[in-house]
Amino acid sequence: MVNLSKVVRQLKQERDQTRAKLQQLDTALKILGEVTANGRTQGRADGNSRTRRTMSTAARRKIAAAQRARWAKWKAAQKKK
Repeated sequence: MVNLSKVVRQLKQERDQTRAKLQQLDTALKILGEVTANGRTQGRADGNSRTRRTMSTAARRKIAAAQRARWAKWKAAQKKK
């Protein structure tokens, strides 16, 4: 019994040490996550950075077609001048 209580006490100490180490790592990750390579902060002040929204292939095609139409209109106007 004495041996078992000693083991339990040691495991509790290790658990407490591990918790402390995890807190340090969390703090370091939070600090490093807020600073980019050039030293500027990234994201919003409250720490929640917004993710970029991805655009679908169909949307990119529509935008590209609209841009080609604008360029064609502009080039046609340049030829008339």
